[in-house]
Amino acid sequence: MAEKTEVDEAPRVIEAAPTPTRFARGWHCLGLAATFRDGTPHEIEAFGTKLVVFQGQSATGENSGELSVLNAYCPHMGGNLAHGTVKGDTVACPFHDWRWSGDGRCAAIPYARRVPPRARTRAWTSLERNGQLYVWHDPEGNPPPPEVAIPVIEGFGDPEWSDWSWNFLRVENSNCREIVDNVVDMAHFYYVHYAFPHYFKNVFDGHVATQYMESTPRGDVDLGTLSTGGGLRSDASYYGPSYMIDKLWSDVGGGVELESVLINCHYPIDGNSFMLMYGTIVKKLPGMTDEQAADAARLTSEGLAVGFEQDVEIWKNKTRIDNPLLTEEDGPVYQLRRWYEQFYVDAADVKDEMVRRFEFEIDTARATAAWKAEVAENLARRAAGAP
Repeated sequence: MAEKTEVDEAPRVIEAAPTPTRFARGWHCLGLAATFRDGTPHEIEAFGTKLVVFQGQSATGENSGELSVLNAYCPHMGGNLAHGTVKGDTVACPFHDWRWSGDGRCAAIPYARRVPPRARTRAWTSLERNGQLYVWHDPEGNPPPPEVAIPVIEGFGDPEWSDWSWNFLRVENSNCREIVDNVVDMAHFYYVHYAFPHYFKNVFDGHVATQYMESTPRGDVDLGTLSTGGGLRSDASYYGPSYMIDKLWSDVGGGVELESVLINCHYPIDGNSFMLMYGTIVKKLPGMTDEQAADAARLTSEGLAVGFEQDVEIWKNKTRIDNPLLTEEDGPVYQLRRWYEQFYVDAADVKDEMVRRFEFEIDTARATAAWKAEVAENLARRAAGAP
């Protein structure tokens, strides 16, 4: 027997730098725009601070339609504007009634002779698209370049599609990078989400990272009403650091395919927690009513909720690792993280290796053979009455 060397016996030591104190540059979705249009200020805890989202009112008291996002803390004496009141086209501080316009200027101080000329707070660049509200975050303070704009989702607003079924989940003790790592992690779909990937490919290009996957349910796990039982095709793309559009085609039987769009997005609360949001719209099948389409979207979202809860359980109990020990079937983890790094450095420091096109297709043959054998063993043991 060959003698083991000291190098052979050396254990792998996990390396992990502290989580970054800087937040990613890019568009971040804050949720469905309609939820902020109720005439009251809304508090958003994000980017290590708090924001206030509000919709101003016209002189007649009607909502103006435009949503504004400001820093939540009043520069006067620190009152929280999200606990204040919408008055006209301003949000009024609950502490001293200083009133702030959507552009960040103080519009009025009822008890004062004049408004100080430097009475301004930060107004965040925002965007409404696809029925959602986004804010632009850039540590350098630069405006968003047009090439990173959030794409229009063609199905949204089309009467042949449902409206959004939307959910959110606060994730503690975990960094945003954990969720983005899933873009390349083929194997976890089998072990965590009970899917059986047959095809898996990644393409990184510029600010977009895409995952192409074809899968079927494992067959040895009962997913109840949360599974169609057929195949699933998924084209999922991150547009920037935090917003994924996932186009899905599900085999629902009888040669019928259900088309849907999943949004998987998040924004950082602080360096060790983030708000995870996900929603679905579904294209109506022939003869499907609005109510049936809404139910289909809801059921799809419920299935997603189960999957995300499984992910969260992993994330909150794992450790951060910067030097993962990988096999080729684990996918291009290091290349994905290099792509992701572009959002955490100054624009002038973005390297070509972070944004140039990269493609990687995993050979799933060995994994498929091993998983088929495992599923067959599980089914045979279950048929024999074993636990």
